[in-house]
Amino acid sequence: MGYFYLLVLVLFSRSCFFQTTKGLQAYQTQLFLQIRKHLEYPSQLQVLDNYSGSLCDLAATAHMMISCQDNFVTELKIRGDKLANVSGFNGYAIHNKTLSETFSINSLVTTLTRLTSLRVLSLVSLGIWGPLPDKIHRLYSLELLDLSSNFMFGSIPPQISRMVKLQTLTLDGNYFNDTIPDTLDSLSNLSVLSLRGNHLKGQFPSSICRISSLTDIALCHNKLSGELPDFSSLTRLRVLDVRENQFDSQLPVMPRGLVTALLGKNLFSGEIPAQVGILTHLQHLDLSFNHLSGTPPSALFDLPNISYLNLASNMLSGSLPEQITCGSKLGFVDISSNKLVGKLPSCLDNTSDKRAVKFGGNCLSIEGHQQHQSSYCKEANTRKTGRKIALLIAIIVGSILLLVILAFGVLFLSRRCFEWKTLETQTRKKAVQENPTTGVSPDILANARFISEVMKLGTQGSPVSRLFSLEELEEATNNFDSSMFMGESPAGKLYKGRLENGTYVAIRSLNLLKRYSIQNLKVRLDFFSKLHHPHLVSLLGHCIDGGVQDDPFANKVFLVYEYVPNGNYRMHLSESCPEKVLKWSDRLAILIDVAKAVHFLHTGVIPGVYNNRLKTNNILLDEDRIAKLCDYGMSIILEYNEKLEAKGGGLKSSQRQTLEDDVYNFGFILLESLVGPIVSGKGETFLLNEMASFGSQDGRKRIVDPAVLMTSSQESLSIIVSVTRKCTCPEPSSRPSFEDVLWNLQYAAQVQATADADQKSDSTS
Repeated sequence: MGYFYLLVLVLFSRSCFFQTTKGLQAYQTQLFLQIRKHLEYPSQLQVLDNYSGSLCDLAATAHMMISCQDNFVTELKIRGDKLANVSGFNGYAIHNKTLSETFSINSLVTTLTRLTSLRVLSLVSLGIWGPLPDKIHRLYSLELLDLSSNFMFGSIPPQISRMVKLQTLTLDGNYFNDTIPDTLDSLSNLSVLSLRGNHLKGQFPSSICRISSLTDIALCHNKLSGELPDFSSLTRLRVLDVRENQFDSQLPVMPRGLVTALLGKNLFSGEIPAQVGILTHLQHLDLSFNHLSGTPPSALFDLPNISYLNLASNMLSGSLPEQITCGSKLGFVDISSNKLVGKLPSCLDNTSDKRAVKFGGNCLSIEGHQQHQSSYCKEANTRKTGRKIALLIAIIVGSILLLVILAFGVLFLSRRCFEWKTLETQTRKKAVQENPTTGVSPDILANARFISEVMKLGTQGSPVSRLFSLEELEEATNNFDSSMFMGESPAGKLYKGRLENGTYVAIRSLNLLKRYSIQNLKVRLDFFSKLHHPHLVSLLGHCIDGGVQDDPFANKVFLVYEYVPNGNYRMHLSESCPEKVLKWSDRLAILIDVAKAVHFLHTGVIPGVYNNRLKTNNILLDEDRIAKLCDYGMSIILEYNEKLEAKGGGLKSSQRQTLEDDVYNFGFILLESLVGPIVSGKGETFLLNEMASFGSQDGRKRIVDPAVLMTSSQESLSIIVSVTRKCTCPEPSSRPSFEDVLWNLQYAAQVQATADADQKSDSTS
């Protein structure tokens, strides 16, 4: 009888188990159908359409994988095809790029949190957009979270630090634009932290250095700044990638076990520390495009495992020891575009097939390898020595002054002891005479601030224009293929290029008469390569090709500029897509950027740069709609060539000066900002016929761009109309200075911001 009851109990238990398992499978299947719905039925999940079996038995594909343990789903990986490579993403849905406007990231995460046994979650390139919800921490069992290549923005939620089992956190290729949480040290099991390709800002959190389990830190392609901490406590760290940020400290202390250190394209300064000689596991080191100085340590080239060493485009100086030895695994070395002198060490002589060495743009004693004159590099060393001497003199002079002050103090006290009352009166009179009420003119203070800004933006210590070879540019443009052609202007043809290191550039092709002085041209190009301003397109370098002897335009010159990806201002003014039309406040911001750039060209450098061929086509916008002026100073670069051409007929100098006047041309940029693009050459006609219409409300409604009328206040609009009239005045002496233009633009923007704030307040009340 007892056996009978035991058999019944076993059968009942099995029945309950199968019912529970069946219910669990049905529940998880229902959750997956909801996830598929949230993700708007991606093709990668079509296998679920007619599938009736268990999710745990679903065969993995190249784009989807589900894994289970004890019938609980523990891994979910889905890879879509919506790559997050859109420029100018502003936090809203984009057709065919992101999920639709009705998508809710909050609902998706809520559904995912019901998979309580999930240990691995990877949702990549699925067009997910929106701020990552705080409730992501409810996935408390996660060991790997990968949400790369989506459209998430805002903050990385601090609550993510409560996911204490997390070993890998990957949020690459999104649009997170806040600081990195300072609480990540709670993730004591974290080994991989990868936040590449976002818009993160602020400093590197020192708390990360308390996560002793870290093996990989990848924060490249962000906007992080400040100082990097001491990494020596991270004994397990193998990869440190912080390229393309704005770190401006000295190089950090790195752990002995580091294998890959990528710190290029930052603002690191100071010398390369001798401590790198103990990094015996180091294989890849990239310190290029920083402000590093001094002579590279010899030990750097002889590390036992080093295979890739890039020190290009710094301010390294001095000479490398001739007896320097190179590690047996060293296969690539780039020390180009520095200020090194002397002979190239024998192990870097580039004769070996097993080692590629780049050393152009220095002052090395090597014939025919694009080296500067030795005087160029001596200037750097002389300036460095001069600074040390100046510091020493300052210390000596300061010490002498201190002694003099102390002597006078002792004398004063001794006299005071003998003649207290008399000296008290004299001292008061003297104090009144020597310490009058401060009455410094506000104008002088303003000028002092302006001079300070000029010094910060000046050309002191900037690198010389890089010399490119024609082969480099042909390779970058696929032999100047038509697919890389971007347009043509009187200044020459423009091509897009991609350099060997992956950097995109814009390449301007110019034809110069063979009578043009190449030495004169180089001086001018070096001058412009040293101009650095946030709203000027930087000139990175140039290439001069001798051409064919029988060709009157024998000299072909290629100017290599930074690439600005978001088109020009004129395109955005004529944008047919309503959601992309620039509001009035956006236009004012762009105009202010350009005015700052031109004001800098006029007053911030010596000699000033005028006749900058200002027009809406030459104002480029980056992905954040920050304006950058291109083709500035082209009249200076081509001045001599134009004089040679003018001998055969052309504009007289007085006519050219009128047409090229910057204030006058900026007036037409203001005009197009008000009314939209004007057909080339028709600006003066429009001005004569329509300028009077700005005086009345009906006239403005007729000619002003509707996008401007709908988003501007009357006061702000009137300020710009007035400035436009003054800038386009036929009499040059009646036109305002660029300083006045800039002031009025900033005032109009302030008025508009106040009006927008009042309108928002009224709508919410």
